[in-house]
Amino acid sequence: MSGAKQIPSKIAVLCDYALLPERVGGMDYFFWQFDAYCKQHQIAVDWFFPNDSSHQGYANLTRFFSGNTNVENYFLHHAAPQYEVIITHFIELCTPTLKAIKKKFGAQLIVVDHNPRPVGGYPLKKRLQKRLKGALYSSFIDRFIGVSEYSRQQMIAEFGSQIRSRTQVIFNGLHTEKFVKRTQVDFHGKFIIASHLRKDKGIQDVIEAVRLVVQRQSDLQFSIDVFGEGYYEQELKTLVTNYHLESYFNFKGSVSNLHGRYADYDYLIHPSHGETFCYAVVEALLCRLPVITTKNQGNILGLVEESVNGFLFQEQAVQQLASHLEKILTEQLLLDNSVHYNSKIEQLTLANMVQNYFQLLA
Repeated sequence: MSGAKQIPSKIAVLCDYALLPERVGGMDYFFWQFDAYCKQHQIAVDWFFPNDSSHQGYANLTRFFSGNTNVENYFLHHAAPQYEVIITHFIELCTPTLKAIKKKFGAQLIVVDHNPRPVGGYPLKKRLQKRLKGALYSSFIDRFIGVSEYSRQQMIAEFGSQIRSRTQVIFNGLHTEKFVKRTQVDFHGKFIIASHLRKDKGIQDVIEAVRLVVQRQSDLQFSIDVFGEGYYEQELKTLVTNYHLESYFNFKGSVSNLHGRYADYDYLIHPSHGETFCYAVVEALLCRLPVITTKNQGNILGLVEESVNGFLFQEQAVQQLASHLEKILTEQLLLDNSVHYNSKIEQLTLANMVQNYFQLLA
C-alpha cells in the first residue's frame, strides 16, 4: 500500500464572520491566501459566510451567504454532500447541528476555536452545559484547533479529556510585510485602542482610568484614538460624555489601514477581559509599538514583557491601569525608545498559518 497522503478535491469552509469592506484584518488575508493556495493544489473551496461581499480578495472566492439563517444551519439544509473536508471558523463547537452535518456529509470535520472566555470562567450552569455537549457531540468532530495553547486547554477543560488527542494549536498569522515599523523616539501622549467595541474588550476600564487620572492631574495633555465598531460603542461614548472626557477620546470607527497607523502612536492600550489570540497586541509589537494590556488575556501569547516592551495590569483593575497611565504621562515609567523586539512574532506569518491549515487536509 502506498504511503502517499491523499488530499481532497473539494472542501467547505463555514465562517460566522461578517464581510466588511471597512474592516479588513488578519483573518480576511488568511481566507484569501488559503483559498489561493488550495486552488494551486487543485482543491476547490466553497466558502459560507453570513453576508456577501466581493471586496478585495473575496472577489476570487466561491461564496455562499446565509442571510437570516445562521451559517451552519444554512449549510446543513442547502449544501450538497460533495465535500471531503469541512472546516469551521467562529462557529459554536459541539452542537447538534455539527452532529447533523457530520452524519449528512460524512466529511472530515475540523473546528477552529476563536471564542474568548469571560474573566473568572463561565458560570456553573454554562460549564455543565458545555460538558454535556462534549459528551453528546464531540465524537462527531475529527479535529479541534485552538489559536493559542490557552484556547486548546480551555476546549479540553470545557468539553472533556476525551477530545485531548484530537486537539492541536495553529497560531493565527499576520501579513507582516504590510506593517509600518515605529521610528519616533519622542513621547507625544498619543495612545491607540484597536478593538471590536464589545463589553468584554474592557474599553470602559480605560475610560474609568482616564477619569481618575484627570481628577488627579487635569493639566496632563494626551489623547486616545479608538478604532473599531461594535454593539457597545454607544455605551462607551455615553460614558465619555458623562465624565466630560471628550477632549481625550476620539472614536475613529473601523479602518482598513491600521497596519500603517500604529507607528504614529506611543502606546497601544488593550484592556481586554477575554482573548484567544489577540491580533491587536501582536500587530502593535510587530510595529515596535509598546503595549499596555491585561496580564492574562491581553498577553495571552506571553509576548509582552513587563517594563521591556510594555506594561501589564490585572483584568478590570482600573486603579492599576490609572496608575500606569499617570506614571507614563509624568515620565515616571519609561521604556527604551527602540522597544525590545520579541522574535517570536516573526513566526506568526500568514504563510505559516496557510501551510499549517493546508497540512490538515492531507
